[in-house]
Amino acid sequence: MRRLFPVTDLTSTDDEGEWSLDALADAYAYPEADGPWLRANMVSTLDGAAQHDGRSQPISCASDMRIFGTLRGLADVVVAGAETVRQEGYRPARAREAFAARRAAAGQGPAPAIAVVSGSLDLDFSLPLFVSPLVPTLVLTGAGAPPGRITAARDAGAEVVIAGEGSRVDPARVVRELADRGLRRQLTEGGPRLLGQFVAAGVLDELCLTVSPMLTAGDAQRIAGGPAMAVPERFALASVLEESGFLFTRYRRGPHTAHSAA
Repeated sequence: MRRLFPVTDLTSTDDEGEWSLDALADAYAYPEADGPWLRANMVSTLDGAAQHDGRSQPISCASDMRIFGTLRGLADVVVAGAETVRQEGYRPARAREAFAARRAAAGQGPAPAIAVVSGSLDLDFSLPLFVSPLVPTLVLTGAGAPPGRITAARDAGAEVVIAGEGSRVDPARVVRELADRGLRRQLTEGGPRLLGQFVAAGVLDELCLTVSPMLTAGDAQRIAGGPAMAVPERFALASVLEESGFLFTRYRRGPHTAHSAA
C-alpha cells in the first residue's frame, strides 16, 4: 500500500521568519538510550551528488546550515574523516548561547568535541582544530599508526584514541571508544568513505539527509562510499521538513536493530 507521508509542519519561527533553534532542537532531540546513538548529517542533490567541486556548501542552503548548527548543538561529539577535515577546513566547535541551557541540563560541556578518524594521521596538527579547541580534539587511529605522528598529535594537545589494529580504524570500535568516554550522542558529518564504513559495520542509527533540489551530473561522490553491503539495510522515515524545495529528512532504523556499546 502506498501513502503520501505528510511533511512535518514546524511552525515555530524566530523574528526573521526562520525556524527557531528551540523548535529545531526539539525536533532533532536525541532519543533517551542507555548506549550510544550515532547519527549522520549529509546533503545530496537529486541525482545523488554529495559534493560539488569537492565541497558540500554549493549544494546546501541557509536552512540546511541552521539544521547543521542545531545537530552540532545537541551532540556530545562530532566525528569526521581526515579527508573531510582537510577539504572542509574544519575548525573547533564553538559554544553557542542558544544551546547553553539545553546542554547544561543534559550534563554536556559548552561545545561538542571534534573526533577525527585517521589511520595514517596525515593531518596538520598546527591547525586551530588541534592547538586551540574549546574542548580537546580526539584523534582516532589504529595501533599501527606511525609513532611520530602519534607524538605530534599529542604534542599539539589532541587526545589520541586507539580504535583498531594495524593501520585500520574499526568503525564499531570508534563508536564504543567514544561512548566509553561519556560521548554518547554522536554525530558524523562524513565524508562519504567514513559514513560508508559506519553503514557497513551496522552501527549507524539515524540519517539526517537534506535533499537539495539541484542536478549536478558529473562524477561527484555519493553520501556513502566503500564496499557494498550484501543485503541493503532498511531505515524508516521519521520526519520531513520542507523549505524552498529542499527536503530535510530524518531516517531511523528500528529499535530491534539498534546497536549497543557492549
